[in-house]
Amino acid sequence: MKLLIQPGDGAAPLVKGINRAKSSVQIAIFRFDQREIEKALANAVSRGVAVQALIAHTNRAGEANLRKLELRLLAAGVTVARTADDLVRYHGKFMIVDRRELYLLAFNLTYLDIERSRSFGIVTHSRSLVAEAAKLFEADAKRNPYEPGRSNLVVSPTNARHQLGDFIEGAKKQLLIYDLKISDPDMIRRLEERAKAGMEIRVIGKITTKNAGLEAHKLHQLRLHTRTIIRDGQTAFVGSQSLRGIELDKRREVGMIFRDGKTVTRMIKVFEDDWAAADREQKEPAADAPPAERLAKRVAKAIARELPAVGPVVDGVVKEFTAQNGDFELDAKAVEETVKTAVKEAVREAVKDVVADAVEQNNEEP
Repeated sequence: MKLLIQPGDGAAPLVKGINRAKSSVQIAIFRFDQREIEKALANAVSRGVAVQALIAHTNRAGEANLRKLELRLLAAGVTVARTADDLVRYHGKFMIVDRRELYLLAFNLTYLDIERSRSFGIVTHSRSLVAEAAKLFEADAKRNPYEPGRSNLVVSPTNARHQLGDFIEGAKKQLLIYDLKISDPDMIRRLEERAKAGMEIRVIGKITTKNAGLEAHKLHQLRLHTRTIIRDGQTAFVGSQSLRGIELDKRREVGMIFRDGKTVTRMIKVFEDDWAAADREQKEPAADAPPAERLAKRVAKAIARELPAVGPVVDGVVKEFTAQNGDFELDAKAVEETVKTAVKEAVREAVKDVVADAVEQNNEEP
């Protein structure tokens, strides 16, 4: 078993997994802007690997980007299916390579989730889990009902409420939780009962009601995206479902319960570091800027950091292009304006995704 930690591990482990594929890749997608992964999928097709992509029918940012992705993948030779619209969301993220390796992810395949958010992924070669995930993928791709066959693959809405409820109640000493918004009354009741029994419960994220014995901190600096529960320092859950009614009962969410000493120990270390940073921030809070201002600053910093000066780059490329393609005039200023327009459009789409994701995280059930 291998643990992926974001930010840090990036997209490289998934690209390497796709590049190693010999016969098949099955990938479920909710949000996606990782062209490196997209290129790896296309390359896999070119060397004879059967690549299947299951794309969510919608997300809060709308269907336009999903449709563009679908068309690009189809053009590359990927077999593409879209999920049904019978559930509010198809939010699960996972990939299966050669029917022997499962990548179960709490993060979307986006720059925001991979480079700016705390999240985890699990890579396992467990035959039973790989087979169960493949069964789920095929059921959703064909829009057939899914009947769970393994209790440690946690799938909403089929078995998640039962499995996560039992997982919480099975705790004896401690629960360390990452969760964007714990709001389900039954899950809160179970946590309260554990706390009253003297158990240590710490939450990085948010609980919608104040409860005795349940301590929650906001993640410091990073955006929170993972849904994770570590029980008694030995067993863990990682997945896409928060302890919210809509994510347990009305959406397709996918997670995994596992017991692996090395992996759990690393997760505890990350949690304790995040908790310590959040604790310091809570004791010495900084003045918050309005949400719109914070968003604008983030976008501006990201552009300044990632984007070189446009003018010199355009001049250099124009000179190189004209040298290679003969003597003709090309208006560098016109090219520069086109580039700026393209960048603005890309930024606009990125901001829309950020805002949509923030709305999805913070809104209560529709």
